[in-house]
Amino acid sequence: MYVQLDLGWMHHPFPVSSFRIGSAEQIATLRELGLSRVKFLPKKSDPEFRDGVITSGSAPDDADTTLTADDSKPATSDVRPGPESAAWRRRMLLAAQNASLSACDRRFRLATKQYVALEKLAAEQPQLAHAEGQSLVAECVTDLLENGDSVIRLLSEGVGEPGALHPVNVMVLSLLLGKALGMKSVELHDLGVAALLHDIGKVGMPTHLSFSSPSMTLAERARYESHVAASVGLATRMGWGKAVLATIAQHHEMVDGSGFPLRRGASELGRSSQVVALVNHYDRMCSPVGGNGLTPHEALSIIFAQHKARFDSVVLGAFIRMMGVYPPGSIVQLVNDRYAIVASVNSSRPLRPRVIVHDSRVPKDEAPILDLESVPELGIRRSLKPSQLPRDALEYLSPRKRICYFFERAVSTEVTPEADAS
Repeated sequence: MYVQLDLGWMHHPFPVSSFRIGSAEQIATLRELGLSRVKFLPKKSDPEFRDGVITSGSAPDDADTTLTADDSKPATSDVRPGPESAAWRRRMLLAAQNASLSACDRRFRLATKQYVALEKLAAEQPQLAHAEGQSLVAECVTDLLENGDSVIRLLSEGVGEPGALHPVNVMVLSLLLGKALGMKSVELHDLGVAALLHDIGKVGMPTHLSFSSPSMTLAERARYESHVAASVGLATRMGWGKAVLATIAQHHEMVDGSGFPLRRGASELGRSSQVVALVNHYDRMCSPVGGNGLTPHEALSIIFAQHKARFDSVVLGAFIRMMGVYPPGSIVQLVNDRYAIVASVNSSRPLRPRVIVHDSRVPKDEAPILDLESVPELGIRRSLKPSQLPRDALEYLSPRKRICYFFERAVSTEVTPEADAS
């Protein structure tokens, strides 16, 4: 039977409020809720149950029916009735969800503060800057390698130091991609350092010259492109090795030879350089500052459809598999027409992300995360731009103007909320 519960998500433990009963355990859970009646949807039920209930022809096939407690003849149960136990479980899971997000926010915030400190030390105290970078990257690499499978997590709006969001974001995603490509500890460490420092040569550069623009004059473009050599120079003074320096020097080079400053081709580029070049390009496309401010889904789609020739096919394929079709931060519409924002993606199972669903019955600060892997019938229909959302959904989901990511161990602490699948 396909049933619908007229309860808020805090008062039942099911992933959705409308579903087809498929096990004795689900029936036992329904009894535990102590409901006096449950709405039954004949049209969505299996034929044998539909025909067994509607036999007199007194109701059309698509009508809804209500089953009372007498109809269901519940067996005596030792479990205390009422929604309290389910509500308590929901609250505990929501608390775990919030704690997990807070931990990721805190680690990202600390990383941006460390980068700001490093940037201030780079010119005058390069040895101290080296130590700061060493500490930051080593901790991230250790955590990443100990995690097993990792979840890529969308962070809260406004987290971190504004001037450090891009370098730390590029470092986080580069490390995740490097791990997906099979890089080991030493390679990952060099990759993380290069990703963190790739733009440090922009220190002191006028804001309007620190981002590429089609309207730049030749002199302005030359000034902008000079940040590559300046970054290599500062990293050299800090004492970083050849692998780090080479990756920084090549972070704007493309495999088709269209990059700068030396227009190197695929055969001349190291794997770490290819990783940072791709991640840097993606993050800039998502950034509203010096970028297009695209949604993550839009940016990934454009890279695959229009910029594919610029990147190594193995690296690009691994990046798409890691981020999923709908990377964290994407705005989507589910197959039941509800709106949602992708909150996290498990890099080993990227096709079924975790989403926060717009539900006006639930306060936005209590909105739980729905794991689409646990609700196979509830998939994503399409990606949307924030401007396509109704006002109430836009205010509820609060699409990030600046997308920031961190990683966590792939252990399920997310809550599965009410998200009407009918």
